[in-house]
Amino acid sequence: MSFDTRRTLRGALAGALATGVWALQQPLDKRAFGSCYDDVELLGRFVTGTRDGWFAPGLALHVGNGALFGAVYAQLAPLLPGPPAARGTFVALAEHVALWPAGRLSDRHHPGRDELPVLTGSRRAFWQAAWRHALFGVLLGELESRLNPQPLPPVEPDPDPLEHHVSSNGHGDIARAAGVARVDSGIPPE
Repeated sequence: MSFDTRRTLRGALAGALATGVWALQQPLDKRAFGSCYDDVELLGRFVTGTRDGWFAPGLALHVGNGALFGAVYAQLAPLLPGPPAARGTFVALAEHVALWPAGRLSDRHHPGRDELPVLTGSRRAFWQAAWRHALFGVLLGELESRLNPQPLPPVEPDPDPLEHHVSSNGHGDIARAAGVARVDSGIPPE
C-alpha cells in the first residue's frame, strides 16, 4: 500500500473533529462518572502549570493529538477488518489501555499536578477515559470512512455463458448434448 497524502489529511480532519466532540462532551461525562478528570485541562496545564488560561492551549494540543491519531489511523484503516466504527473503537481503546499506565508519570511529574486529579488507581477516571476513547473511536472510524471511501473492487465481466456450450458451427457440443463428456475434455457432464 502506498502513502496517500490526501487520505492522511482527511484522516487528520476526521481525528480533529472526533476530538472536538470528545472535548465538548467532557462536562457531561465528568458528571456521569463522578470524576473531574479533564483531558483538555491535563494538556493545557502542561503548558500553563498552575496558572489559569489552560483551556486554549489544552484544546489546541488535544485537537492536534486527535488529528495526528486520525492521520495514522487513515493509513491503517484499509488494513483492519470489520466495520469502520468497530475498527476505530478497537484502535482507540487499544491506545487507551496501552497508555493509561503513563498517568502515573503525570501524577508525579506534570507541572500542573497540584491542580489535577490523581489518575493512578482511579477506576472512575479509567472508565471515563475508556468512554471518551470509545466515543472518539466510533466517530473517527465513521468520519474517516466517509471522507476516505474505499474504492469499489473492479467488476470482472461475466464469462460468455455460451463459450463451452456452442461449437464453432453454432449447433452446440454433441458431447454435452449426449451427456457423455470425456473426462479429459475438461467439460463436466450435465
